Amino acid sequence: MANQPHAKTQTFSLHDERDRTIRDILTAVYQALQEKGYDPINQMVGYILSEDPTYITNHKNARALICRIDRDELMGALVKYYLGLH
Repeated sequence: MANQPHAKTQTFSLHDERDRTIRDILTAVYQALQEKGYDPINQMVGYILSEDPTYITNHKNARALICRIDRDELMGALVKYYLGLH
């Protein structure tokens, strides 16, 4: 019998997919804030601390995008990423 190459099984994780979605949303919001001349980091931190969506511009639908992420989930993803647990 001939040797057959072993196929690697790919795994799918809902957590990995959600982390990717959060990253994509944060990137889009960052770019929209930057395009409008804001300091994206300061604005995003203001939003995270206060949960006041007016820190985020409506440009390119950024405010609606960031509101799709639960603030606790966002904080968890940021801490996880900072600790290298991603």
